[in-house]
Order: sequence, then structure tokens, then C-alpha cells
Amino acid sequence: MNGPIYLDHAATTPVDPRVLEAMLPYFSTDYGNPSSVHHFGRQAEKGLERARRSVAGVLNCAPDEIIFTGCGSEADNLAVRGGALAAREQRGARHIVTTPIEHPAVIATARQLRDHFGFELTELPVDHEGRVNPDDVARALRPDTALVSVMYANNEIGTVEPVAEIAAVCRERGVPFHTDAVQAASQLDVDVQKLGVSTMAIGAHKFYGPKGVGALFVRKGSPLLPTQTGGSHEHGLRAGTQNVPYVVGLAEALKITVAERETPSGNAKFRALRERIIEGVLNAIPDSALTGHRTERLPNHASFVFKGIDGNELLMHLDLAGIAASSGSACKTGDPTPSEVLLALGLTPEWALGSLRLTVGRQTTGAHVDRLLEVLPGIVKKMRDFQRMPAAAD
Repeated sequence: MNGPIYLDHAATTPVDPRVLEAMLPYFSTDYGNPSSVHHFGRQAEKGLERARRSVAGVLNCAPDEIIFTGCGSEADNLAVRGGALAAREQRGARHIVTTPIEHPAVIATARQLRDHFGFELTELPVDHEGRVNPDDVARALRPDTALVSVMYANNEIGTVEPVAEIAAVCRERGVPFHTDAVQAASQLDVDVQKLGVSTMAIGAHKFYGPKGVGALFVRKGSPLLPTQTGGSHEHGLRAGTQNVPYVVGLAEALKITVAERETPSGNAKFRALRERIIEGVLNAIPDSALTGHRTERLPNHASFVFKGIDGNELLMHLDLAGIAASSGSACKTGDPTPSEVLLALGLTPEWALGSLRLTVGRQTTGAHVDRLLEVLPGIVKKMRDFQRMPAAAD
């Protein structure tokens, strides 16, 4: 092994060389503004619309149901804020249902709508593995419910939610249902007809595409107000000249991801490495626990808590040992307070502060996992031994 070991693929992934190759012409030769009517603009527009058709093909929807955004977080914002405001305008709905384990792009948006825009918010409980009960969703729905938002797979603990069941509950009651699939799209089926969702967000950099581009599926008939105004781009729902090279990269990355998902180098490889990590960590480190569902979790995702350990300090020790990991969401790394997600599982702060997320990817090898399992138990033991040392006398 040469160089550091990267086990933080849930935070971001390297751009696939095939994706970069597809993007390059739109930086150099086909660089026009896709809204321009001349040759350069038409060439850029062709690339944009080809990418839209490609993404729609993967998601099993119509091309005009795909809205390109600046990232997955923006797509979530558009779905939640735009959906809530449209529902209030059309039918006076002022109630939002979500969960406390959502990505900040969803939960912070929902709380802002509550705190500053007059909406009521219900945050559904989750079980100790982070799963939402569809029956709880049904009980929470009201005549004035504007929308429900439950993520497809959790970025911190890897748990996969029963999204299709929740969508069916919402559809029966006529309530729009959004899912944040930003973490899920790298490994799970994103066929929106099977899932039954009203809106769904994805972000390219989670599946070997570029950072700075995402997409939102918006089912025909789903009410949505634009939250970024200006031009009439993206069917009037997202103003701003489209980032054509990045959009092309998103489409190419998604196509490759789906094509390779069920190959030996895809999810099967990820699961095997994940299982080695889970078994190795739990067997070697006392007072450790897996977070999230044991089986209904992302194939590449292993996450833990260690009693009495500072997760951020643990990350520093791992980094010094040449291993890149995370204490949870990349949006929360460095935050000294316990993760809301882990507290929602019922963990005490003593456990929740000691979180570690290890996510494998296409470049991860068995030797990388061996190295992790070689150094991690010793690091945890050393940290605990240091904490037990008596304080020096004055």
C-alpha cells in the first residue's frame, strides 16, 4: 500500500476518469451558454438535454421531470421549501412531517419553515436502529399536511428506510412525499416508479461524479414554488445558467454506477468489505456497538460508537496512521456536540460522542481493511488508557 487509505466514501468520492472524459469537451469546445440560439449554445444545449434524458432513463421518469441543481442540498431545499410554500399557497397547508435523523439540508429547512414561516412541524421518532415506522407516518398526517420528507438511506448510520411503504401511505392520503436519496443513489435502486415518491434529490459527488451538481426528480403534478428566482431555466424552477460540464458528469457517473452496481466489483464487493469491518471492529474492541440497522443498511457503510471515546480525537489518530474516516456526516465533522442522529437512536452522550463512520469504495481493497483492523483497536485502547491515568499532583 502506498499513501493514505481513504475510508470516507460517504463524504465524497473521487471523480471517475470516464466521467471526467465525458465532461472535458464542455469546458473547451462545446462551452456555449445552453440558452443561446447560436451554434455554440445549441451544442451545449444538446449536451444538457442528452444528460437530462440519461438521468431520466435511470430514474424511470420523463426528462421534463428532472431539474438540475447546484448540489444535493439545493435539491432538498427546493423540494422541501418549494413544496411546503406551494402547498400553503394552493390549499392552505401548514404542516410538515419529517424525522430528526434527516440530513441538515432537510431538517434545517423544515425547522426554518417552522420558526420563520408559520409552519407546524412533526418530527417522527425512529427506533434504536434508525428506522421510521410507516404507521407513525400515517398517524402524523393531517388534512393540512403540506408534505412528508423521509430520507432513503441515512448518511451517518447507513440505515435504509422503508421509503416505498411510506410513499404509499402518503399517496393514499394525497400528501406529497419527498425523499433525500443523495446518499442512497450510489448503491440503491432509484427507480421513482417503484419508490412512488413525489420528489427525490440526488448529488453527483456521492457516486463518482463532480461536486457542485445535483438533480431533483419532480413528478408531474407535484406542486413546487421556485426558491431561486431569475431566469426561466429548468422549467422555471431553478434560475441560473446550467453548469453543463457538471450536469454531463452527473449523468455519466449515474449511468456507470447503475451499470456496475450488481457486478462483482460493485455492491457485492462493498458488502464483503463492510462485513469484515463490522465483525473485526466489534470482536476486537470492547464497549463498541454498531449504529444503524444490521442488514438494512447501505452496502458500503459501517458505523460505530465507542463508549467514553472522543470521536474527533479518534479521527485525528486515524489520520496520523494514514486512514481517512469520519465521525458521521461530513457536514458535522469537528462539531463537539453529540450527533442528533445518534441521540435520536437513544444513545447517551457518553456513547454518541464516540462515533466513527467507515465507508468503502471502488478503490478499497482487502489490504486496506486489514490495515484498519490492525491499527484501530490499539488506538482506541491507547485513548482509553490515557483517560484512566491519574492526574498529575500539583
